[in-house]
Amino acid sequence: MLSLACLGLAIALGLALPVWVFSVVVRDASLADRIWPLMIAAPALAYAGAHARALDARSVWMLGLLLIWACRLALHIGRRNWGHGEDRRYQAMRARNEPHFGLKSLYLVFGLQAVLAWIVGWPLLAAFAHPSPLSWLDVLALLLAGGGVVFEAVADAQLARFLRNARREDAVMDRGLWAWSRHPNYFGEACVWWGLGLAALSAGGWAVVWCLASALLMTVLLLKVSGVALLEHDIAERRPAYRSYAARTSAFIPWPPRRGARP
Repeated sequence: MLSLACLGLAIALGLALPVWVFSVVVRDASLADRIWPLMIAAPALAYAGAHARALDARSVWMLGLLLIWACRLALHIGRRNWGHGEDRRYQAMRARNEPHFGLKSLYLVFGLQAVLAWIVGWPLLAAFAHPSPLSWLDVLALLLAGGGVVFEAVADAQLARFLRNARREDAVMDRGLWAWSRHPNYFGEACVWWGLGLAALSAGGWAVVWCLASALLMTVLLLKVSGVALLEHDIAERRPAYRSYAARTSAFIPWPPRRGARP
């Protein structure tokens, strides 16, 4: 399994390198976001190929769900960012790390994201190496991961429609799933990886508990690093109505909005 894991890391880094070169040319480090899902899916395909003769029902549904997740997210991010230049988060990173940010982005952005993507894909590595009969835990895992994919897709679609139709730049999305969570897309994303982690545990038991590092890492990233914390750092300054929205709406886990809440 170690050699296969090393192959997965090499594949993720191999995808990141040419995109990094292109990002230096066009001065857009946010291209890393567009290949993030691919850096997770490509190693998983290599793991599946290595175990092709032993893939069981669990491995098939995990791989299928992962590919659906990766294709949808890659298309969504690509369409959302097309023609908008470098994302403002990366612009801020560029300003903090000049001079020579282009070179530094090789390890600060692309190399780092390749390693993180490799870790996130560990449940597939573990499950494919431990074929076993399906159990009740697989049912829970499939419902959680599959529901997460749907939840994330619906949230992204609702936000995209809102942004297309918003009449004011400072308008706040507080409808649909966004009335119950300020970041329902991130909640759905976390569900995907906890579901896949549970499926891997169903396959290999406590011997593969290390693969839960995937779900833990993704949850920390979503809550504390590149997700909720980063997006909400200054959003109230740009969108004043966000204060009242935040006062009545759960930050992450969907929950009925609080009535009469004050900012």
